[in-house]
Amino acid sequence: MAKFDVVDIARNKVGEIELSDEVFSQKPNAHLFYEVVKMQQANRRRGTVAVKNTSLVSGSNKKPYRQKGTGRARQGSHRASQWVGGGKAMGPKPRDYFYRPSRKVRRAALAKALSLRASQHALLILNEFPSSGKTKQSFEVLTKGLGLKSALVIDEKSNGNLLLSIRNLPKFDVLPPEAINLESILKRKNLVLTQAAAKQIETALLQALTTGKA
Repeated sequence: MAKFDVVDIARNKVGEIELSDEVFSQKPNAHLFYEVVKMQQANRRRGTVAVKNTSLVSGSNKKPYRQKGTGRARQGSHRASQWVGGGKAMGPKPRDYFYRPSRKVRRAALAKALSLRASQHALLILNEFPSSGKTKQSFEVLTKGLGLKSALVIDEKSNGNLLLSIRNLPKFDVLPPEAINLESILKRKNLVLTQAAAKQIETALLQALTTGKA
């Protein structure tokens, strides 16, 4: 079990917490990070772009003029791509970009990302993150109290005021433990967890890594 200091919002040590090595002491794996971030970005693509091809544009399909004897290049239809108003040759069509590596890969990538932040000393565990819902108050806690310039903050969903107070800060993000994801972790330089959130994440990932369920 790995031991981490638990601090308050002034970054004073108030205790310790033990967390599983299987979640917080793994070696980083760049390929796993690539696969999971690729999944997140690909699945956000809507794939709805489309253009009209020769069969979809309006107009007659009659041959414009005879094949030979006019001195001009032969043509088969005014709807061909070389004509003004003709169909687009080999244009894009709606497609599904869905991509999903296995659950084992996704959960392992999360554990390795948490371990990466821990090894970089960029993981802070708070005893609690009190919030009145005021953005200014949370900003001062993050920048002056904790000395951070960029961070992902994770606390239990029941702390709704924290979501309200951080969501408009451009260099800080906030999520409940259920919504933790690899891209959000890697996007910010620091990761801030409350004790309750850290335990919840540990329990969920341990269950997923040992039983294959999440």
